[in-house]
Amino acid sequence: MFTGIVEGTGRARYAAGKLRVDLPFDVKPGDSVAVNGACLTVVSFEDGTAVFDVGEETLRRTNLREARVVNLERALRVGDRLDGHIVTGHVDGTVRFLASVRRGNTVWMTFEMPPERWGVVDKGSIALNGVSLTVAKVEGTRFKVQVIPYTLERTNLGLLRPGDRVNYEIDVVARYVRGVSSHLFHK
Repeated sequence: MFTGIVEGTGRARYAAGKLRVDLPFDVKPGDSVAVNGACLTVVSFEDGTAVFDVGEETLRRTNLREARVVNLERALRVGDRLDGHIVTGHVDGTVRFLASVRRGNTVWMTFEMPPERWGVVDKGSIALNGVSLTVAKVEGTRFKVQVIPYTLERTNLGLLRPGDRVNYEIDVVARYVRGVSSHLFHK
């Protein structure tokens, strides 16, 4: 489990099923780290670089193969504060970043709508590249989030260019509410 509150970014290199990431914190083999929102297990750690095995399903659903700078967060420990929202690290897929507009002290970022449009609602939570964000506006085939300077400076969201693929994870609460309601009303 994670919170979507990114601890830092790191340079990433993917080759032959292995992802190497320069980490801003120490880890040990077996630790879980959210890398652009995907929960990965540390295989080895030496001189500030962690190595992760990345399976086919993870590669199919994420941008880890092409990502050069990734957002990083260590797993939540019992007793830690939950400052973002509950993020499982089970990335649903990718959406395209479409555009950004700066207004005052924030940036409005627009993304294409994922297939799970039921999970993207005004004031709902979504994780984008592992960052806990609130959906500010839903507009047909697009949705917008409002990002503050603090988040832009400490994550890879400020590096996005139109057309870039971004990992997304639908809010786990929305997923379970939908599952329960589907079960109750479709018997």
